[in-house]
Amino acid sequence: MKSVLIVDDEKHTRDGLVQALSDEYDAFAASNADEAIRMLDAEHFDAVITDLRMAGKSGLSVIDKAVSVPSKPACVMLTAYGSVEAAVEAMKRGASDFLSKPVDIDKLEEILKSALERRDEKLSKAGEVERSAAMAAASAASVESAKPGSKAPLASTMIAESSSMREVMRVAKKVALSKATVLLLGETGTGKEIVARLIHDNSPRASAPFVAIHCAAIPSNLLEGELFGYEKGAFTGAVARRIGRVEAASGGTLFLDERGEIDAPTQVKLLRFLESRRFERLGGNGDISVDVRIVCATNRNLKEMVSEGKFREDLYYRLNVVEIKIPPLREHREDIRPLLDFYINFYASDNGVPAPKFSPEAMDILTKKYSWRGNIRELRNFCENAAVMRSGELITPGELPQEFTGAFSSKESDSLPSKKESTDELIRRALEKTGGNKTHAAKLLGISRRTLQRHTENKS
Repeated sequence: MKSVLIVDDEKHTRDGLVQALSDEYDAFAASNADEAIRMLDAEHFDAVITDLRMAGKSGLSVIDKAVSVPSKPACVMLTAYGSVEAAVEAMKRGASDFLSKPVDIDKLEEILKSALERRDEKLSKAGEVERSAAMAAASAASVESAKPGSKAPLASTMIAESSSMREVMRVAKKVALSKATVLLLGETGTGKEIVARLIHDNSPRASAPFVAIHCAAIPSNLLEGELFGYEKGAFTGAVARRIGRVEAASGGTLFLDERGEIDAPTQVKLLRFLESRRFERLGGNGDISVDVRIVCATNRNLKEMVSEGKFREDLYYRLNVVEIKIPPLREHREDIRPLLDFYINFYASDNGVPAPKFSPEAMDILTKKYSWRGNIRELRNFCENAAVMRSGELITPGELPQEFTGAFSSKESDSLPSKKESTDELIRRALEKTGGNKTHAAKLLGISRRTLQRHTENKS
């Protein structure tokens, strides 16, 4: 799903556009230009819809920022003060189109779709190699130098004090020097992409692109085109040549996340590529040769899938040259405290707020009792929420989210707020913190905007 940032200082307009577009797009909102600029620094967006005249900086400053970030989002300008001069200036700054208020939603959706198509064509023609290299450079911090309170990019942060994770790092660095294909096994959220980046960053390919593709997030009928690209006219909607992820990673590393989701026809083409390092774009009539390192990851049991006929045995062995198993967080609890310290300080610094502290009792629950079924990803989300919602506070057991209270004895649990009370309080704080912006509040809480909307409607 494409992501869209909506920038408008009129709350009813802003919220209305988010609601109108949320069925087709992952919609986010900012109430002014400064907030939008911060979000563009922190997040990847495919499109930006911004009002022209707002309190403080104008929408032109948002467009200036959008055209400078690596993702190059398509930009659409909105204004109640439509004029030829304003339209010309917006286009000069990089806007794809211009629409006057009050907004015609059907027209906006049409303009947005067209702008995104033109943006994708432009990125394809410019070459995904450059785009991937730029994104890789942005996260090229050392994985070993990350310390609590540092601003190292999260994509390359690996903290390992336990013997099991140090062994993972040792094997990853050793295999990094080879050309061998690597298979990373582990539960969802254990940090497989971080290990893949560790392999890339310690390899002779470190200066070349690191390109990741989440196979499960792409429909099977589109995955082949994402991997190998396509020529103009290869199918309905192929309005320009598109370079695939394999070609974009030439000279570097291609990370296939959740490779167990690859369908049978694409498995055949992937096997052929692994054996020859050659492929054809969809609709093409000539082989293309690339030199790329393959790192794969899955949380599924591929041996069982092979025995069930759901995954090719020859492809399994071709991909599984070197296997690295990443343990779940509950099996290397020595790393929980340093991970909590690092991420709570990172997110506090990133949001410009004082970092909260954990009481000894709360830390005992987090490090010794809670299961962390979502692994490091869950821990990161927890720390981001805590940094924003509890900035500068002491977090005691009573302030922990409801799901953590299962670690208490029944006597201790009796003194905690009920689940409904805890949820209501968290939502109230989130809405207060975001000035009533339900999109931002939902993101802080780790739930969908619709879930938050349903909860608030049920309360009223």
